[in-house]
Amino acid sequence: MSDMSQNIETEKTQLTVKSNIVSEPKEFTLRFLGNLLILVFIFLLAFVTLLLNTDIVEKKMQELSQDMYDFASDLGLTLDDVLIVGRDKTSSEDILKTLQVKRGDNFLKINIHDLKNRIESLPWVKSAIIKRKFFPNVLEIILTERNVRSIWQINEQFHPIDDDGHVIDAPFHSDKPILLIVGEGAPQNINKLLAAISSNKKILERVKVANYISNRRWNLVLDDIENGITIKLPEENIETAWKKLLKLDATNGILKRKLTIIDLRLEGKVTVKLKKSDGKAPLMLNSAKERHV
Repeated sequence: MSDMSQNIETEKTQLTVKSNIVSEPKEFTLRFLGNLLILVFIFLLAFVTLLLNTDIVEKKMQELSQDMYDFASDLGLTLDDVLIVGRDKTSSEDILKTLQVKRGDNFLKINIHDLKNRIESLPWVKSAIIKRKFFPNVLEIILTERNVRSIWQINEQFHPIDDDGHVIDAPFHSDKPILLIVGEGAPQNINKLLAAISSNKKILERVKVANYISNRRWNLVLDDIENGITIKLPEENIETAWKKLLKLDATNGILKRKLTIIDLRLEGKVTVKLKKSDGKAPLMLNSAKERHV
């Protein structure tokens, strides 16, 4: 029995030893694979860093792009013509000079986004849409030009102003009467004024001059720049003051009178000055006296 026990003990020892011997190569293999993966990762990282620093990828892409453009030109994809739609105030010469393209240029290489930015930098152009049309290969340019709403006088200079209050840096001559605005800050504030006094179109059309006083309030001149009626508007609540004026005109015809000034700056009171001064003080009107103008 003791010999059998001894043999079993020896067997166990041998198995244990054999087990230890077998496990060591497995651990070595795992370590080797792990180190190999780390080395591969470091190599790839170094390779990508090298590519980025030397611009190899970018240069290769540029070469491929150029080859594609050359192939397109060989197939006949070159610019044949430029079609301009919606042009009125902008000259075709200015547009072509700004585009900097010519017949025979690679049609696919033309940067539409860049051309759009260039065209929209022209003074009369509000927006532009540029499209490629193939066979024939035409650039179609659809323009939306600025509409002149008023003329701004500042420092003895005159500048056209569009519907958005944008100053158009270009010469302009109008064949019909147009609103004259005067004063620093007038273009930025004219739309707010026009919105407040636009309820009666007929009277709005009589406004010839809008003078922005001290960058805070407006004086309007009706009918005639030199001899018209000057309406002094308040700094705040312009729309309320204008409605009061319209009510006085509807009930008493105040805008048909021979007046030089209608002062609406004081709430609840209207001051008017007769065209032919007789030395008397200006008329003072409040809500109780408005019907006696």
